[in-house]
Amino acid sequence: MILGNQVSTLDPVFVITADQVGSRTASDRVDSALATITAHRQDLLSLPPERTAGDELQCLTADAGAALGIVCDLARAGGWSIGMGIGTVRTPLGATTRASTGAAFIAAREAVERARRSPGPRLGVVVEGSDRLSQDLEGLIAVTLLLRERRTIAGWAVADLLAQGLTQREIAERIGITPQAVSQRTLAAGVRSERQAVPALIRLLRDADRRASAETGRIGS
Repeated sequence: MILGNQVSTLDPVFVITADQVGSRTASDRVDSALATITAHRQDLLSLPPERTAGDELQCLTADAGAALGIVCDLARAGGWSIGMGIGTVRTPLGATTRASTGAAFIAAREAVERARRSPGPRLGVVVEGSDRLSQDLEGLIAVTLLLRERRTIAGWAVADLLAQGLTQREIAERIGITPQAVSQRTLAAGVRSERQAVPALIRLLRDADRRASAETGRIGS
């Protein structure tokens, strides 16, 4: 939880705003997505995630890894335009996510509008005070999402078990294939590439937020 009485210029702040695609013709996905976000990352959220409009959700976290994970989970589920705003919020936070305000929320709104217009992964990233960082992060995260989109069901089965900490030999025994087959599926699924990309993206997200916070501090000084 972010504490204080002024605009934060120190703590990493990420706002995720996601708008359901085709909500007029598809079943509502908001409640399911909120349940997944809460189950996986409740301890890393600054406030409980919530529905902010009929087909839209929003969440706030001070953890770069959690922010990236939420984006990846929503993209994997499909059917979302996803905006990530990086910047500052006014503290103390409101009683709910909807009641909270700040530049990061404005950035997330701009980001989700960009996501709606995106021809590739429906993703937008806006860093407070830096168009260059916004474009760089949006492009790099989009490449990671494309890699994951191309993963087959069999590839996901292996990737998920590896994420749980199982070895390739244990996975082979679990699903009844050879260790060599597991290795081939791991390669085809791009698991190693994703594992290399994610820590680098998290570092870049942290750097981007520190940059946005520093810029805000200079403007306010």
